[in-house]
Amino acid sequence: MLSALRRVPFAVQVLLALVVGLALGLVARQLGGTADAPNWLAVTLDTIGSTFVTLLKAIVPPLILLAVISSIASLRNVTNAARLAGQTLLWFAATALIAVSIGIGLGLGIRPGVNSGVDAASAEDPDSSGSWLAFLESLVPANFLGLSAGTSDDGTGALTTSLDFNALQLIVIAIAIGIAAVKVGRSAEPFLAFTQSALDIVLKVLWWIIRLAPLGTIGLLGNAVYSYGWTTIGALGKFTLAIYIGLVLVLFVVYPILALANGLSPLKYFSGVWPAVQLGFVSRSSIGTMPVTQRVAETNFGVPRAYASFAVPFGATTKMDGCAAIYPAVAAIFVAQFFGVELGITHYLLIVFVSVIGSAATAGTTGATVMLTLTLSTLGLPLEGVGLLLAVDPILDMGRTATNVAGQALVPAVVAKREKIIDIERYNAPRGLGGFVDPEFSSPAEQAAAAAQERQEKGAADTGADADRVSAPSTP
Repeated sequence: MLSALRRVPFAVQVLLALVVGLALGLVARQLGGTADAPNWLAVTLDTIGSTFVTLLKAIVPPLILLAVISSIASLRNVTNAARLAGQTLLWFAATALIAVSIGIGLGLGIRPGVNSGVDAASAEDPDSSGSWLAFLESLVPANFLGLSAGTSDDGTGALTTSLDFNALQLIVIAIAIGIAAVKVGRSAEPFLAFTQSALDIVLKVLWWIIRLAPLGTIGLLGNAVYSYGWTTIGALGKFTLAIYIGLVLVLFVVYPILALANGLSPLKYFSGVWPAVQLGFVSRSSIGTMPVTQRVAETNFGVPRAYASFAVPFGATTKMDGCAAIYPAVAAIFVAQFFGVELGITHYLLIVFVSVIGSAATAGTTGATVMLTLTLSTLGLPLEGVGLLLAVDPILDMGRTATNVAGQALVPAVVAKREKIIDIERYNAPRGLGGFVDPEFSSPAEQAAAAAQERQEKGAADTGADADRVSAPSTP
């Protein structure tokens, strides 16, 4: 049975898991139960989903550290590295600007905070909050790995100690190490080789976890349907609608236009990026989806590995058009409308500024909440408004992450096309059932590179043989 399951394309497995998760969630609601005493099926779904998320969280710290170091180091092998890095950052900012503008427009047009039907009593302070001062302070590493330990009381007197990490501090540490390694030069090569080897190992472990995504999807989606149902979604219907309209506009209108404007086929873009979008939707983790996103950039879009190894990991930790642009814009307007606060042009400009400049605050597993509180605190809006939106956050997070990873794959392709380093034949190559270009496919550019490499190796071998003949002692 397992061998038969392996033959089913991963994309099909995830789609089937979505259907099964939805069905089991509806069954769990029919079985009854309360928030304090859920039924056995609800507990099972919650356990499966939370276990999958815990596995993803466990692999994130080493993945961030190793991926960022390797991504910076990879630029040393790229011509015009500074120009490529600058173009990448520019496009990250440009797409964020477009996305946040769409979010503001939808917030003003749909007015999700007016007559929302949400109980004001549900407003409460968020567990995670952000401010500019806290954001700047969080950039300074507290220790080498940005780790922190905490002890909590579950209410029964039992104490639980947990170890957490600060994603921002980890990124700062990794950037510093990566730049230092490049500056050191030749003597740092063994360290960089070890880092790349360790990253390959971590990515292999992460891929094993990703293979569990169909099971995780069943648990996460089933538990979401059981926990929230249509009543909660209905109370925040206009807000949910505004967010998903924004995500759809960015994913299916803005990104294709940007691809087309740069001479790339929108249809090939969608067929190529689909594996990453699908996994991002069910995993709700841009960092967890990073290996698939990078494979999309290299295998489907023809982005050179040396550049993709920088752009994709960097984008997975800082470029979040869904979490850092559309969501905080609509959510901030929702909170302002709910509490009767009038926003002026200055406030909307501040929303744009926070979304474009402060997107690094989305790094980690609670990025959207931190980004929202950062936006609310900048605008002087009540942070209690975050509690109004937490009920539908898992549902929104699926669409946000799918949009995030689609943008993280698009920008490297656009920059590579503009810099004339993309393999356009590979970009236009047909995709298989698994969503990727056939492994046997070889573009003319790849064939030429392989032939040049073969000639170089043959020339080196011939030179070595000639040297051996010259140095060999003559026989009397």
